[in-house]
Amino acid sequence: MPTEILMPALSPTMEEGTLAKWLVKEGDTVSSGDLIAEIETDKATMEFEAVDEGVVGKILVAEGSEGVKVNTPIAVLLEDGESADDIQSSAANGPPAPAAEPAKDAAAAKSEAPKDDAPKAEAKAAPAAPQGADGSRIFASPLARRIAADKGLDLAQITGSGPKGRIVKADVIDAKPQAAAAPKAEAAGASPAAAAAAPAGPSADQVARMYEGRDYEEVKLDGMRKTIAARLTEAKQQVPHFYLRRDIQLDALLKFRGELNKQLEARGVKLSVNDFIIKACALALQSVPDANAVWAGDRVLKMKASDVAVAVAIEGGLFTPVLQDSDSKSLSALSAEMKDLAARARDRKLALHEYQGGSFAISNLGMFGIENFDAVINPPHGAILAVGAGVKKPVVGKDGELAVATVMSVTLSVDHRVIDGALGAELLNAIKDNLENPMVMLA
Repeated sequence: MPTEILMPALSPTMEEGTLAKWLVKEGDTVSSGDLIAEIETDKATMEFEAVDEGVVGKILVAEGSEGVKVNTPIAVLLEDGESADDIQSSAANGPPAPAAEPAKDAAAAKSEAPKDDAPKAEAKAAPAAPQGADGSRIFASPLARRIAADKGLDLAQITGSGPKGRIVKADVIDAKPQAAAAPKAEAAGASPAAAAAAPAGPSADQVARMYEGRDYEEVKLDGMRKTIAARLTEAKQQVPHFYLRRDIQLDALLKFRGELNKQLEARGVKLSVNDFIIKACALALQSVPDANAVWAGDRVLKMKASDVAVAVAIEGGLFTPVLQDSDSKSLSALSAEMKDLAARARDRKLALHEYQGGSFAISNLGMFGIENFDAVINPPHGAILAVGAGVKKPVVGKDGELAVATVMSVTLSVDHRVIDGALGAELLNAIKDNLENPMVMLA
């Protein structure tokens, strides 16, 4: 029976994407691992590999289609001995979705299909590609998925013997069903209706009527902008932020940086203030290990290494590439890695693992002349440091003398579920000490 190829989830948070380009056409033979399409997510365009072998019987979603929901059928694969006549589902018999129109989600497609065809479509489709407890995809052949569904098997508990660990028929044929898992408990204090409620505020139609007769340009939201809007709204609504502020004197750091850059000039290395900030935060997370943590729903995960994310502005949005093991890398290594990540972020060429993870983030708007601001935490991070510009200001010395110093204002936004006030203050003090005594960062 024909197998539906489904829109893949290329990241744990992906809900929909754009089918940017087909790399195969109807009638082509594909094998497991062959590249068949390019999928555009909110962050990047990624290549999609076939997990089964067969012949592309029909393409259901045209290239260029936007808003294609994860697990929506996008093509039909024929196995040996099958032909296009075997494709009986209403979705497969319909024309491909127009390139300029979003693909309908699975529920809408099902409701529009003739009722007498619905059982046939359900019988022909293989179960959706399963996922492990960590959200990673479990690779299994369509036949193995169907057998597992019929027998009530949990594929996450089965070790695959096929290519690259793929689960095949032989792996599930003699397996025994596991006990049914208990239903997940509702989040404390949250009803399903409340969870599904739309954000407060006027609807799109209401806003359009509000500005009727006025000149304006309508800017279409791309996947990145939609994701930023959703995640930051979620962060401000669900993460209990609190804010800690300090002024940091930079004169010692600026002098030290100048001396280092003279010595590194022959190697083509030029350290930025941001490189020192990354290193200072990474070492501070090691000095205050309880603050090197992320929120994991019903628990806190304390990280061992300092994986620091840094916000990089790009056209239409931003990336937060992660510099892993920042505490153990030299300033010059961090500088080179940051330049590389920032350049590839602007070209949208980062791999998934390069912008996911981390426990702490830095957002630096000092280069734009912003003296201070409050950054929004990027879940599941425990904190984010907002960095302002270094400005010449009068300061009072330890002996009461008045002097002029270069002062940088920083604000630490903290998730109170992960880090309490005193712990957050300890972390920010450690960051300040590292920046005001930069030589200690080389020890």
